[in-house]
Amino acid sequence: MARRFTLDFLKTEAASGSALALSAIAAVIVANSPWSADYFAWLKSYHVLQIGPIRLEESISDWIKEGLMAIFFLVVGLEIKYEIVRGELSDPRKLATPVLAAIGGMAGPAAVYLLLSGTIGAPHAGWPIPLATDIAFALAIFGFVGKGLPSSLRVFLLTLAIVDDLGAIALIAVLFSEGANWTPLFWALGLLAAGGFVAHQMRIPTPFWVLGFGAVWYLTVLSGLSTSLTAVAFAMIVPIKARKHDHQSPLKEAIHDLHPWNAYLVLPLFAFAKAGVSFAGLTMDQAFAPLVIAIALGLFFGKQVGVFGMAWLASALKVGARPTGATWLQVYGISLLCGVGFTMSLFIGVLAFPGAVDSPEQIEVKLGVIGGSILSAIGAAVVLGVAGRRREVDQAAKRPEVEPMGSSQGEN
Repeated sequence: MARRFTLDFLKTEAASGSALALSAIAAVIVANSPWSADYFAWLKSYHVLQIGPIRLEESISDWIKEGLMAIFFLVVGLEIKYEIVRGELSDPRKLATPVLAAIGGMAGPAAVYLLLSGTIGAPHAGWPIPLATDIAFALAIFGFVGKGLPSSLRVFLLTLAIVDDLGAIALIAVLFSEGANWTPLFWALGLLAAGGFVAHQMRIPTPFWVLGFGAVWYLTVLSGLSTSLTAVAFAMIVPIKARKHDHQSPLKEAIHDLHPWNAYLVLPLFAFAKAGVSFAGLTMDQAFAPLVIAIALGLFFGKQVGVFGMAWLASALKVGARPTGATWLQVYGISLLCGVGFTMSLFIGVLAFPGAVDSPEQIEVKLGVIGGSILSAIGAAVVLGVAGRRREVDQAAKRPEVEPMGSSQGEN
């Protein structure tokens, strides 16, 4: 019985969230321990991948961020495609709501940051930092606190976060990608178009899908842009219709096969590589610097106001619809959860304030991102916990009471 429970638990998002949380905690401990120098040296160490004439040399940090995380975004893209074609997002109004909420979720933090920039003197260059939502950590937290809540909320969060993340990537391309190589990117787009056309006409064996994804990934790395964008695009060309010979859907099969690798290898490694923040030399002045406050409040207040406000407005104007079976309190909890910026916000912070990892600006960026993300996570956990208990009470109240056997006969 215990073995059965363990197997069932390992299949849940709460289990993968536990692995992610433990990896993040381990990273913070190691980054502030006597082994911190070895930890950061390992992340910066370069390793070569060579297959015939194809050669790539990247740091461990970049292999994880651009290599392993491409698998994560591929699975996210596959799930979103399934929901658009067959699931919650097949209703255009249900799809419009998270897309519009994501736009609000970028505008809100930018407005809060720029307002504080003009009042308390936060550096103007930091305004893009609180715009991003960390999909991996947000989903992990939802896995912990979302038990018993409608599954439509997870789809809402997933779609909103991926649109938000793609918006952040586009922003990076516009603001920080001066050295982008567009020729490999055009080749990648050409491969995607060709793959989509061929997949529509005939059945493509699994090895060719793997080779195709590898080719698109390689060309994207050469272009200098984030592989997450083309990973999601590749997911859109994977067929959802079941094959005739075995009645299996290539899309659902790929999700089933890749999900365990995502949950117990990709995301824990990602957390261990990106959550390692050193607090050595931290002072109180730095902890409450204008840059720290502007980023933290941008994530905590800007995100919830932008996401919830736009979701409510979309529903009120009838251009969108609330997630199926969800209450506005639950949607507000998701809006709070979107303030977990963490890794993507830290990445944008490096681009906005280039310099050494221990520079004053970088320390303040980390403090602001961590502070805003923690506040958002705690707020979301409280609100979603309350919303979950209310839902349980409401469902219990709606259940018909079972009369004792023979009671009706006794009344007669």
